[in-house]
Amino acid sequence: MAVAAIMHGVHLPGVDLNLLVAFEALLAERSVTRAAARLGLTQPATSHALARLRVLLDDAVLVRTARGMVPTERALALEPVVRRALGDLSEALAPPSFAPATAERLFTLGTGDYAEMVVLPSLAAEVARSAPQVSLLVRPVPEPFVQELEDRRLDVVLAPSVPEVAGIHTRRLFDERFVCVVREGHPGVGGRLTLDRYCSLSHLLIAPRGRPGSFVDTALAEMGRKRKVALTVPHFLVAPMVVAESDLVLTLAERVARRFAKTFGLRVLPPPFEIGGFSIHLFWHARVNDDPGHVWLREQILAASGAARPKR
Repeated sequence: MAVAAIMHGVHLPGVDLNLLVAFEALLAERSVTRAAARLGLTQPATSHALARLRVLLDDAVLVRTARGMVPTERALALEPVVRRALGDLSEALAPPSFAPATAERLFTLGTGDYAEMVVLPSLAAEVARSAPQVSLLVRPVPEPFVQELEDRRLDVVLAPSVPEVAGIHTRRLFDERFVCVVREGHPGVGGRLTLDRYCSLSHLLIAPRGRPGSFVDTALAEMGRKRKVALTVPHFLVAPMVVAESDLVLTLAERVARRFAKTFGLRVLPPPFEIGGFSIHLFWHARVNDDPGHVWLREQILAASGAARPKR
């Protein structure tokens, strides 16, 4: 650092860095009186600072002539270095800021295709409008994802609730419930879906991690019932299209169901038994909690999540 160069051979921790501020003012004004006014100090205090500088640098710094006080050769050599060092320090210590309209930044979001469909359309539109130079990179969420946040490989994660972990902040975005969808004109579904009819029909299961079984099958088993899963797929996107062209029943999150219902001609029905819902949470590391850019990003995600309420 430039300050270290100035203090070569000097025990830097023992140096009052306010003397550098005084040095810059004295060299700029070339007058103890004017430097005192610039610094907001008394003239004796500024004279004392000059005396300390002379001891520190083993140099007169300013000398009196018929034309007033003029800097020594060493002071002139140090002046641009000190000014640059003070400027760097001032910039480094200034409060951080983030101007969306001009910021160029990449944020990496970790989430699954459910939150992608629910949150990303509104989020991407708002980011494009208010921060045209900001880019979003969406990645699948690893299991677990805490290390990804700690290592800065992810800026935020949108996922169901997980146990609290030190250093990780969380904010609930929204609660979700489940509904059933079938194609319009499904021959096995009348005005409503009863439990017996539900269990007698063939079903489509979305299993993002490719694991058999689901919360629906667990709930049915607790009632002594079961269903037939005729098709299992890993992604949300294909499921509504399959239901639209088959007699399969799909149980899925309401926000996704209503987003696809009109496009694919699907009926949205309440499930015939109690199914617990889930919540989507926003996670981020404590390290970026006060970063203005991250604060802005989290605000946009909150707004996009609020705009994603299902339209019944």
